Amino acid sequence: MAEIKDPENTIIIELKDGPVTIELLPDVAPKHAERMKELARAGAYDNVAFHRVIEGFMAQTGDVEHGNMEKDYNPRRAGTGGSDKPDLPAEFSKLPHDRGTLGAARSQNPDSANSQFFINFGDNHFLNGQYTVYGRVIDGMEHVDKIARGEPPANPDRMISVKVAADA
Repeated sequence: MAEIKDPENTIIIELKDGPVTIELLPDVAPKHAERMKELARAGAYDNVAFHRVIEGFMAQTGDVEHGNMEKDYNPRRAGTGGSDKPDLPAEFSKLPHDRGTLGAARSQNPDSANSQFFINFGDNHFLNGQYTVYGRVIDGMEHVDKIARGEPPANPDRMISVKVAADA
């Protein structure tokens, strides 16, 4: 288990194969880090599917509107929704989209990120400066690597629970 330096800015995602510890980067992307903590504390991410998982690229999840596999799950709409909170402005930085970084998913509009995010399987530097990086996996990337692939996956994996480490 990785050492958690700042429990208030650390997220623990429970996957079928084990926990994934994510260090949020509030100094880099404060609004995105705050939104993730807000939705985690509300339980909004619990049971949300990984609706778009591309081998060698990334695993996308976080559609709290259509992606909850325990409540009104719609595989055709998963990936099109967000939360009831307003969209976030882009918080681009010089941080590269390296393996294990967390990126804010959005539409064509750079200021449309809301609740969805992706975890990079590899170094995806073509995304640099176009998508907000606001966290990094510090432990459990081997569990992320086992997430079922597909767009959408035939049998999608889910985030069983998402907690702020300070609350766990």
